[in-house]
Amino acid sequence: MDYFLLTIAIIILILGLIGCLLPVLPGPPLSFVAVIILQFTRFADFSGNALFFFGALALIVQVLDYIVPAWGTKKFGGSKYGTWGAIIGLIAGIFILPALGLVLGPFGLIGILGGPFVGALIGEKIAGKDNDSAMRAAFGSFVGFLAGTFMKLVSSGIISFFFIKELIR
Repeated sequence: MDYFLLTIAIIILILGLIGCLLPVLPGPPLSFVAVIILQFTRFADFSGNALFFFGALALIVQVLDYIVPAWGTKKFGGSKYGTWGAIIGLIAGIFILPALGLVLGPFGLIGILGGPFVGALIGEKIAGKDNDSAMRAAFGSFVGFLAGTFMKLVSSGIISFFFIKELIR
């Protein structure tokens, strides 16, 4: 049973890391769930404080992930159209461009970075913004998206580090 739970925990941990880039998966909470599952095996013995820290980190970053992109968009004069455009652009950049053979690999860097910016720009143009305002708002949405993604990657990376550290001790 321990090996079954370990396998499930590793799969969820990987999904957590992928979820840092994909807006449809909650990356840090999945990473935390992986630690909880690992805790129920003979491979781990996290302290209560460590589990509380991982849970609080996952929760705080998950909440901030909704606030920071909106803040970046608003700070640079954007609208909800820009925020939604950035999300749609990310999905298009990750899945559609590679499927069309326009970007190398399933997670092409150009698609991941360019998709949100282009999506936000299109969203702001749909909202009726002039070119300068749309570019500024798209940049703000892009910066907010990058900040949120960075926070998720760092928090899931920390949780993953302690997950692996606990396995090899």
